[in-house]
Amino acid sequence: MQYNIQINKNLETFYIDKVARQALGSVLLQVGKSVVLATIAKEDKKVEEDFLPLTVQYIEKAYAAGKIPGGYVKRETKPSDIETLNARIIDRSLRPLFPKGYLYPTQITVMILSADCETDLQVISLNAASIALYISGIPIKAPVCGVRIAKINEEFILNPNNQELQKSSLDLYVSGVKDELLMIEMRALPSKDNNTQKMNELSEDETIKALEMAQQAIYEASCIYEKTFAKHKKEINIELKEQIENNELFEFIEKNYLNDIKNAINQMAKSERASELDKISQKILNFHSNEGWSQEEILNTLFLIKRKIIREQIIYERKRADGRALNEVRPIDIETNILPNAHGSCLFTRGQTQALVVATLGNDNDAQMIDLLTEKNPINERFMVNYNFPGFSVGEASPIKAPGRRELGHGNLAKRALYPSIDEDYPYVIRLVSEILESNGSSSMASVCGGSLALRAAGVQSIDLIAGVAMGLIFEKDKYAILTDIMGLEDHDGDMDFKVAGNKDGITALQMDIKLGGINKEILKEALMQAKEARIHILNIMQKANENIIVNEEILPKLELFKIDPSKIVDIIGQGGKTIKEIVEKFDVCIDIDREKGEIKIASNNNECIKLAKEYILNITKGKKKETLKDISEFELHQEFTGIVKKVTSFGAFIELKNGIDGLLHSSKIKSTLNIGDEIKVKINEIKNGKISVDLANE
Repeated sequence: MQYNIQINKNLETFYIDKVARQALGSVLLQVGKSVVLATIAKEDKKVEEDFLPLTVQYIEKAYAAGKIPGGYVKRETKPSDIETLNARIIDRSLRPLFPKGYLYPTQITVMILSADCETDLQVISLNAASIALYISGIPIKAPVCGVRIAKINEEFILNPNNQELQKSSLDLYVSGVKDELLMIEMRALPSKDNNTQKMNELSEDETIKALEMAQQAIYEASCIYEKTFAKHKKEINIELKEQIENNELFEFIEKNYLNDIKNAINQMAKSERASELDKISQKILNFHSNEGWSQEEILNTLFLIKRKIIREQIIYERKRADGRALNEVRPIDIETNILPNAHGSCLFTRGQTQALVVATLGNDNDAQMIDLLTEKNPINERFMVNYNFPGFSVGEASPIKAPGRRELGHGNLAKRALYPSIDEDYPYVIRLVSEILESNGSSSMASVCGGSLALRAAGVQSIDLIAGVAMGLIFEKDKYAILTDIMGLEDHDGDMDFKVAGNKDGITALQMDIKLGGINKEILKEALMQAKEARIHILNIMQKANENIIVNEEILPKLELFKIDPSKIVDIIGQGGKTIKEIVEKFDVCIDIDREKGEIKIASNNNECIKLAKEYILNITKGKKKETLKDISEFELHQEFTGIVKKVTSFGAFIELKNGIDGLLHSSKIKSTLNIGDEIKVKINEIKNGKISVDLANE
């Protein structure tokens, strides 16, 4: 069956069960020249563990854009970071739809079969996956819809194409079902105005307006999807695991072990808390074995009581497990440049969450090359954020593995938050690495705070400091509580969590996952304003730390950027790159050239080397190359000299022979440590291309 649906600025053509008909649900969706296949498969046997065994894969096929995969292996292999992040967005949007007690291993696969450069693949991929899930027969109430909101010339634009998004100051991606929002991803996009960069942070009021627009579009689309595809829903046999509640056991534990559970709650570390609850369950099992209760039944009841205690304390007593007020941020401690040989570092500690964020500056060759499906050529990523979450940060005895979806997602969130604060014309490539050393709530926001200060510690004059805070919401009947700076316990037992990052004027990044469904606009606005108060509080502490930063100037790379006549670039490069290779080797520098702009970028750890290399290049452009070369005709092979060490590098030492002319003593021939100013006996072993190489004289 084929359906053409004009909705939210897109003409969506759905083909139901045209292909992949052995899958439980199969949808082929075409928008423009882009085609997406979404399938649902489910196993018949349930898992024994009490969790939702859902896996989502998003796969971009190179042929979709008329490409052959790069690299040695000419086929799609492991997913790229972009594919993993897109899969995560689909997962976060669809996971809340599954009913409690659903334990069937389920696979959602989304494949991009054709792609044009104007279609928003994130939006159509989620919509295709949502319809495939809806018609599969798995019991969800209605289809999900995803939309994107841009802001161009102070106006919000629904579902912009990729060209429009490049002009936007906002990128807001929202998914939901009917009038309930499920997931929000928002970032500010910087722009240049008269050579001055604007961060384009979004105020809380503007954020609410943009979300209202998204919510209306989602409601209309979700209703149309439901009306169109309801007749295609399969009838399959689904057994949900009963949520057994033993009221007798509940009352018994609450009456006899309430204080023990409260003491366990006070164990803030997740591993310690789980251990204490396990001890209580074992105690009940040992002393009341004649009741016939299983340990699993006892543990489940303990967790229910723990959840009830935490939520009732917050709602009715306005008291949190660690004694904080609802709007109180945990104590913050900040140390900068604690790593003497790193370009910039910050140890950011907030309560029991601790991030060591390290900044490294590099040249153009250090940029991350990314191959996007909708771009003809690879792009160079000049700002990278890596997030690492080792098991010991939560007391787990697990080996450190390659980053998974969570690590990539948190790193991406921190990157989106910090990106607007960095000048787009900043000459260095920047890599931030956040090592989570301890975690009890919102390590991604600690990475944002630590990352902003690590940049300053590396001498990067960012436009403004950026802070982040994780917020929580708890609802009980007609009452609610908004929690600032949530810890892991409140995240697990709360109804919603969202992370807000920005400066004092507005939001640069927002991420929200909603567990309970719809949320009142006024409550959301109140939560955003409470987050702003916390953000300003954290920024004030960060500013004090910023004022005390001592930059490691001596180890930072040095850089010189200047322009020449673009027609002279060919002279600097030389035939087959010979000239530029000689300059790099002679002066121990890195050189990057922009042919179109005529820009030359020279980087080194030594300012003198940069100065000499720049002078040499400028002389080439003026036709003075020969004048800068010193006469070495008087030197002969096997001549011996007592020279002076002028410079020591990783590849050798430059020895002054006579008349200011140096010879290179390769590192492989150096037997002991050499220092600048040392005298050493050497002999000439090679004269080539105007350069002299020497050996030790006694060899």
